[in-house]
Amino acid sequence: MTTLTVSLVQMDVRTGAPRTNWTVMQEHTAEAARRGADLVVFPELWDAGSALDKGNDFASSLSGGLFAQVVALARQHNIHILGSMYEKRGVGVYNTCAVITPRNGIMGAYRKMHLFTLMDEHKWLQPGEAPLVIDLPWGRTGIAICYDLRFPELFRRYASDGAQVVIMPMAWPHPRLEHYRTLLRARAIENQCYMVAANRASRDDDGTTFFGHSCVIDPWGEPVVEAGEVPGHFTVEIDMDKVAQVRRQLPALDNRRL
Repeated sequence: MTTLTVSLVQMDVRTGAPRTNWTVMQEHTAEAARRGADLVVFPELWDAGSALDKGNDFASSLSGGLFAQVVALARQHNIHILGSMYEKRGVGVYNTCAVITPRNGIMGAYRKMHLFTLMDEHKWLQPGEAPLVIDLPWGRTGIAICYDLRFPELFRRYASDGAQVVIMPMAWPHPRLEHYRTLLRARAIENQCYMVAANRASRDDDGTTFFGHSCVIDPWGEPVVEAGEVPGHFTVEIDMDKVAQVRRQLPALDNRRL
């Protein structure tokens, strides 16, 4: 049986405070390693939160800055780390989830493709241009970030590319909890894959409240674990063989005509 032990870190991300967030992130990474996790997942923009207008100040290239420190942390604790951060690339700033491995460093990077205009993300960030599916020790893995969840075409692309699990750093706020739950279950059911979401549990100065509820949804659309609304660390082992079992039992992906 192939398994994945994953830790979901439901951080109280402090907006505009990368040093504070980095300290908390290191503590949770060490805790995930103590729990025997293969992978630890952090929320969207765990480094500085929704301080979009200062993203250029916080951003670093994949080869330096905070990204390099996270690579060293993954090696130190022998653990895979995913979670999105501000990335400086050329003249633009991106919301980027690097796939950081303990042996090979950064194996790939997904840049958020769908920017949330209601929070003016498009004014401060550049959109990503390509999906990312990558082979990792537990299986074929797709990456998406927060608002991407509302665009089912991306996840069908991942299913077509053989993804067994999709990892999602999130910063999803009230009052859209039921949207979050429903869409995560829908993406799992229609693509017969695991959905793994790590969401913020914090409140911004403008009153925006990020509700947590980090979760793992199985290929039947059933929750394996779902957190509450306070910061915390949640670790679960999932059976990756269940993806193939579900796809054999109900071969919906094979029956597609479009």
